[in-house]
Amino acid sequence: MREIVLDTETTGFDPESGDRIVEIGAVELLNHMPTGETYHVYINPERSMPAEAFGVHGIGPDLLEPPQPPEPGAVTLRDKPVFSKIGQGFLDFVRDSKMVIHNASFDMKFLNAELRWMGLPQLPMEQALDTLAIARKRFPGSPATLDALCRRFSIDNSNRTLHGALLDSEILAEVYLELIGGRQPDFGLSATAGAGGGTISDDWRPEPRSTPLPSRLSAEEKSAHDAFVEKLGDDALWKTLGA
Repeated sequence: MREIVLDTETTGFDPESGDRIVEIGAVELLNHMPTGETYHVYINPERSMPAEAFGVHGIGPDLLEPPQPPEPGAVTLRDKPVFSKIGQGFLDFVRDSKMVIHNASFDMKFLNAELRWMGLPQLPMEQALDTLAIARKRFPGSPATLDALCRRFSIDNSNRTLHGALLDSEILAEVYLELIGGRQPDFGLSATAGAGGGTISDDWRPEPRSTPLPSRLSAEEKSAHDAFVEKLGDDALWKTLGA
């Protein structure tokens, strides 16, 4: 089972009001285990960067008004590709895999807006699995932010001083595995799994072996057991069972 744990960073909250995606980060899981394959791209949003959004992710100081000189390690966006240059490559990476997203409706509306503007196929909402909804169902009334879930599951997020799509998707992958029952992967040892990889019907019942297994009791052990039972008297349980 292939899953894509995904996160985006944007210029704001509403693509229909002109906000755009500036970063996509994703990690691939296969049977709930990271494969090491990732997808990561920064995107030129073809617009200015609001100060509020910059305060969240720190991306695109060159798009602020007025522009700021980038500090060491800062990511500029004027020199990055626009979405129309990476959209098809993103779809090729995701394919039809389930997308694991925290607050999926937010990221999906941005991704589908960008894809729609390109004339590319939309991603159905059914393809997304919302970890925010899972967390709220498992822990009703408790904080369900990514940081709060990291604290709950003792996941190290000390590198998360600012939001970043790839780092957040890597952290979310760990949170997701905890939400679905722990980091130990399911090796298919369910009660309904047959030895040959098939399934066992509900009316299955165990049957005696066609050839009994040979006894592992040695002659000396059998003699010692018989002598011990003999000392217990005629009402000994072993003698009753033997009869």
